[in-house]
Amino acid sequence: MENIFTNPFATLIAYVAVITAYLLVIPLFLFYWMNNRWNVMGKFERLGIYGLVFLFFPGLILFSPFLNLRLKGSSKG
Repeated sequence: MENIFTNPFATLIAYVAVITAYLLVIPLFLFYWMNNRWNVMGKFERLGIYGLVFLFFPGLILFSPFLNLRLKGSSKG
């Protein structure tokens, strides 16, 4: 029986899982969190979010052209 730590397929699966979480899953969650909580965050929550934005910046850059975080204004012109 082959050891799981020396299996190249298991290593590839682990790399894909980490890259997917780093570039896709966590940045999308951060965008969702910021979009829902931006105007009601406390100072420590905002500081934590800024730290996570710094940490997951490459994934946030991938989604930034497609997501809009601007406030929804009134429909009056």
